[in-house]
Amino acid sequence: MELRYRLLGKSGLRVSELCLGTMSFGEQWGFGADKPTSHAILDTYAAAGGNFIDTANKYHGGETEEIVGSWLEGKRDKMVVATKYTLAMDHANVNSAGNQRKNMVRAVEDSLRRLRTDYIDLYWVHAWDDYTPFEETMRGLDDLVRAGKVLYVGVSDFPAWVVSAANVLAELRGLTAFDALQIEYSLLERTVERDLLPMAEHFGLSVVSWAPLAAGVLTGKYTRGGAPDTMRKAANEQRGRLDPHALAIAKAVDEVADAIGASSAQVALAWVKSHGYRYIPIVGARKVSQIEDCIGAASITLADEHLAKLDELSRVSPGFPMGFLSSDGVMDLVRSEARGRIDGRKATR
Repeated sequence: MELRYRLLGKSGLRVSELCLGTMSFGEQWGFGADKPTSHAILDTYAAAGGNFIDTANKYHGGETEEIVGSWLEGKRDKMVVATKYTLAMDHANVNSAGNQRKNMVRAVEDSLRRLRTDYIDLYWVHAWDDYTPFEETMRGLDDLVRAGKVLYVGVSDFPAWVVSAANVLAELRGLTAFDALQIEYSLLERTVERDLLPMAEHFGLSVVSWAPLAAGVLTGKYTRGGAPDTMRKAANEQRGRLDPHALAIAKAVDEVADAIGASSAQVALAWVKSHGYRYIPIVGARKVSQIEDCIGAASITLADEHLAKLDELSRVSPGFPMGFLSSDGVMDLVRSEARGRIDGRKATR
């Protein structure tokens, strides 16, 4: 199985259709793959044509970036390396967290050192910091691009209105705009369809989805008699991923998987990919067998009947105002009663 490539956002950067997430690389947090296993996972991913590696300075206190950096030697130009900043690295230092310039400059230099590289392909702002004006963040990111330390920028875990305002500001001031949006998106987390995904469509952002397997819930681990670890199970219970409705969705994934001769994980990843060209799931692994299984999702196209089954069970309310605006009475007022004869513009990538 050879992975295919697509263009990131509105850029010309080629990235593989599955992104390798590395949060499970490292042992500082008490779980995760050791260095040799992490390197074996990276080797397996690269052998399949994967070139898009996602990490963060916070993962295992920097250990993850060091593991990735040690593997990159001799391979750097072939790989698209993405890392992040925002989260506190030193809780005794008030400026070691947030999206302000001081943390940004410190963080990028530390990441470059740990990754053993002189540039980062894609630099993510890891999470919204409502204390830092987005104008400051966008100006700082543009400075990093102009200095050659960063090539492209992306945004993770932000409200849609902030991403929208930031990209408009970048366009008006000639700054580097975001090319990608990283958000949680899976059959168990679809509320992003209300505003984040339409916003990404408008700005042509790639949607890089984290937790597409809902922390293992959509792999069959909880529905096929598996033995999930205690820590992960507790976290999933806290997030509501193991309530009856969530488990019903997971069982439906299992049923589709059995019907087409695939694994549950492959079906869950294929569902994310089915949304179109811009959607790139992040796949994580602590074992080589797990990344091999995930890579197999690239060859799966779900039939309409299977997509309909999964969509119907997992659909969320559009909320206000879209739920209100989509009602027949309001649509008649907005578009006139002749709206059935209006051919609207087709959405374009």
